[in-house]
Amino acid sequence: MLRARATMKPEISAAVGFLSRFLRVKGHVNDQKLQTFSQALQDMLAEQYKHHWFPDRPCKGSGYRCIRINHKMDPLVGQAGKCIGLSIQQLYLLLPSELTLWVDPFEVSYRIGEDGSICVLYESQPSANVNNSVSTGTSNSSLVDSHISCKEELLVLGRTSPAKPYMMTVSS
Repeated sequence: MLRARATMKPEISAAVGFLSRFLRVKGHVNDQKLQTFSQALQDMLAEQYKHHWFPDRPCKGSGYRCIRINHKMDPLVGQAGKCIGLSIQQLYLLLPSELTLWVDPFEVSYRIGEDGSICVLYESQPSANVNNSVSTGTSNSSLVDSHISCKEELLVLGRTSPAKPYMMTVSS
């Protein structure tokens, strides 16, 4: 199982880095606390995903690996925030109020807002033997044409939840 954990490291790092940037920019969290948050969240995600990571079938377990912030804070993000003294309420102020972050083998993508566009944070190509390799991706590599990502399936199948009216406020 150690090999499986190693193969998810770039994907987890991309997801954690994305969330950490919000804390740095909006919360002015210092580097030491940011490092603690990042390491705690990376460790928790690796532990949670270790039996739900299938490089040969990237969409399998996708829902389990989805980080979701809406009217409820993702529990692992909340726990990592507590490690640096941030309450759930403080995290709600620092992170997007409606965020979906998919952490899948070979791809990490996100959507801000219920109807927002899906954007890719990290993408890599599976190697010929996905079970025995560590993926090394770059932000501009593309997946094999025959591969339909989990997010593309969502777009083809349509939304799975009804639209929710919400008001966006901007503060200075």
